[in-house]
Amino acid sequence: MPTARPGTRLGGCGKRRDLLCFFDVLRHRRFFFFSRVLPRFVFSRFSNAARQAAERARRAHISPQISRARLTVSVARTRHPSPHARPQKRITDQNPSVIILSGGPNSVHVEGAPTVPEGFFDHCQAHSIPVLGICYGMQLLVQRLGGQVEAADKAEYGRMPVHTVNDSLLFKGEPGTSQQVWMSHGDEATRLPEGFACVGKSDAGAVVAIEDPARKLFGLQYHPEVTHSERGFETIKRFLFDIAGLTAGWSMQNVLDEQIAVVKETVGPDAHVICALSGGVDSAVAATLVHRAIGDRLHCCFVDNGLLRFEEQTRVMKMFKDHLHLPVTCIDDSARLLAKLKGVTDPEKKRKTIGAQFIEVFKEYKVDVEKKTGVRPTFLVQGTLYPDVIESCPPPGSDQKHSHTIKSHHNVGGLPKELGFELVEPLRMLFKDEVRKLGLLMDVPKQFISRHPFPGPGLAVRVLGDVCAEGALDTIRAVDEIYINAIREAGLYDQIWQAFAVFLPIKSVGVQGDQRTHSHVVGLRAITSSDGMTADWFQFEPKFLQEVSAKICNQVKNVNRVVYDITSKPPSTVEWE
Repeated sequence: MPTARPGTRLGGCGKRRDLLCFFDVLRHRRFFFFSRVLPRFVFSRFSNAARQAAERARRAHISPQISRARLTVSVARTRHPSPHARPQKRITDQNPSVIILSGGPNSVHVEGAPTVPEGFFDHCQAHSIPVLGICYGMQLLVQRLGGQVEAADKAEYGRMPVHTVNDSLLFKGEPGTSQQVWMSHGDEATRLPEGFACVGKSDAGAVVAIEDPARKLFGLQYHPEVTHSERGFETIKRFLFDIAGLTAGWSMQNVLDEQIAVVKETVGPDAHVICALSGGVDSAVAATLVHRAIGDRLHCCFVDNGLLRFEEQTRVMKMFKDHLHLPVTCIDDSARLLAKLKGVTDPEKKRKTIGAQFIEVFKEYKVDVEKKTGVRPTFLVQGTLYPDVIESCPPPGSDQKHSHTIKSHHNVGGLPKELGFELVEPLRMLFKDEVRKLGLLMDVPKQFISRHPFPGPGLAVRVLGDVCAEGALDTIRAVDEIYINAIREAGLYDQIWQAFAVFLPIKSVGVQGDQRTHSHVVGLRAITSSDGMTADWFQFEPKFLQEVSAKICNQVKNVNRVVYDITSKPPSTVEWE
């Protein structure tokens, strides 16, 4: 295998292709292989939703591939020759068993919006390839086949009920005709193409499910791929198995075997590797996997950047020693990073500053490892997951046009251009629930598997504004400790995907000890999710929130008001910054 350039990302792809890395293929053609075991199907890469749908397919034990075919550029608007010319030929060459047109942030009415190549539907019909359009994909299907799509009088976002026809192919055998689904659209189909039937509507009367069984064309206006669509997973399985006739045979063991082989081949027999451990499940699983592949040539470090939770360094280092059984070097870089963050209030600048400083620390650690071993490490392992990549899109080098950047994660969009390392990211194409399953396969201790996610930028994205202002870090550490301990004592920790406190840059008037106070406001957030891509707020009993609020206001001096965040994702993100 050719050696990648410094700064190149390696991982998530391998010779035995069960999952196609949607943009690494362009840069690393050697990764472009297909599984010979399972029928394959293609997702057009309109957006982040394609990756979520791919995860649901993997959960159904099907090996998905996200197409590199250039479905997203209108030929009439292309001013320069595209490196992905002749998109229909690329689809033909891949010979998919199924095609899913994913959702996205665009409108079919916008000039240059994502579309399919000429002859696409004729090719699918001629070769009996089932097509499922999701959200934007359904609207595109309607428009291109002669129907009509218009701006809706009222947009639909978040969870809401829909009503379906159970004798349709999409919903055949379902237990009821109503279900809660996840909507996110401002346009709607107002006239269906010839041959299509409406098999689902929202309360507002919007068409949410259509099908043309004769041509094997199907569409869903809502997002079945997200966990908060009540029977979405069952609908996807029905489409893949009952309608398309695919067979299941993929498992997380395939990922483990593939990634160990990829790491061995990538790193080679002699190179040494640095791994940045955070104490969370992602980096712990990544480190365990890489250690299985290369043994003691892996050197782990834990960086205290001054943005950790209460006594995090002590607790995490003890976990590494008692449970992970990997040698870990602790590096205290808090003073340097906090000095660089002083006065910084822009969330993106904070993330990029943290990402750049992490790399500087790893470069210094690389020199220390070289002094001890005589070999300079050239690879850096990160526990990057697919949601990190998705929300940081368009990622560097991806040439992606139709997926919006939500936020730059410190380990993706927040990294400097010149890294000085080749990145090894074996979890890059996985979601959090898949990483936990992978960790269980490798006997990673429950202490790591069950931990709530903690953002790479740490408390910097939980202190809104300047992290160095007015004792904000000490305040949020104290509040968070009270909140998480209360959740554990109530036996709710494992029911919640993620819970944390937020320091707000505002003060409110209160009365404490019969005196007027003008103190800080803090927010509490707790969500349920399975992959972090969509989330809903956790519904605590009012008594629990009352007791936690009282504890915080009584025990943290400069706080006199506590609020609870009841916003889902979307429209919000999980973290406040």
